[in-house]
Formats: sequence, C-alpha cells, structure tokens
Amino acid sequence: MSNKEILKDQVCPFCGNKTLTLVEEQREIPYFGIAYLFSMDCSSCDYFKADIEFEKQQKKAKYKLDIDSEEDMKIRIIKSSNATIKIPRIITITPGPMSNGYITNVEGIINRVEKVLKDKLETEDDNSKKKKLKNMIKKLQKVKWGNEKLTLIIEDPTGNSAIISDKAIKS
Repeated sequence: MSNKEILKDQVCPFCGNKTLTLVEEQREIPYFGIAYLFSMDCSSCDYFKADIEFEKQQKKAKYKLDIDSEEDMKIRIIKSSNATIKIPRIITITPGPMSNGYITNVEGIINRVEKVLKDKLETEDDNSKKKKLKNMIKKLQKVKWGNEKLTLIIEDPTGNSAIISDKAIKS
C-alpha cells in the first residue's frame, strides 16, 4: 500500500521562492506498520529535507548489526532524522538540523560514510590523518566485498529507525 500527496510551487523557507515541492507518502513497512515519508525540495536553492515517522508511537531503539558478508549489503535500514549512526573506530554521525531520514540498505549507509571520509580526505593537510582516512576507506571497500567485518549501530530516541534483519540485535 502506498499513498502519495505532492504539493508543488510552495514558498521555500530559505530562499522565499515559490519553487518548493512538498511530498508526503504513506507506506506499509513490514514489522512496523504504516509509515509516513516526508520531503521538501526546492529547485531554486537546492534546499532538501526528508524524514520518516511511524503511525504507531515507537520506543527508543538501538540496533547493532555485525556485517560479515557481501550478502549483508542488502539488509534494509530505516533511518529517521533523529538517529545516530555509529561504525566503531571509523565514524559517528550524529543528527543535526540538516539531518535527513531515509530508507536504504547497509551498502547505502557504507557509501554515505565513504563519501564523508573522501570529502574529509580532500581537505586534510596532515599526512598521518590522510593515511588513516585512506585506510578507513579501504576497509569500507573490503567490507562491501565481504572480505572484512564491521559493526553498524543505529540509535534512535524516537524509535523511528530500524535494521530489518534477524541478524540485528535490538535493545
């Protein structure tokens, strides 16, 4: 089941132009029930914001997933704008005002982390930090190929995030 409502030509809260598109989509998500996906996208200033909320009130949640195969790249991830993503010894991504919610898979999360690390690498001047960043990027590539293990943790005070797999440990 999927219902979608689109409102075009709305006033953008950042640039003031009537070029903002608002989208609200209702979807049935296994194990969770009805979810609402929201997004705002301005074609003038490129402002973008997205989030996900569930119809039923969720409890604070923490998911831990040990990734140890290429097959794990397909595991579904629901991340709300309030969620913190942790990959121990690599990165912690905390939510902020520009944080977005999205539905992806493990590979999608790793690709996002890889991009953050590559962006840091481009601006880093310290050679030892550059070497560390390069090693982290190489490790992520090996994880995607199933040649290295990694732990992914998602913590969400609203409970609107999840790792949908029997391998995930919820607490």
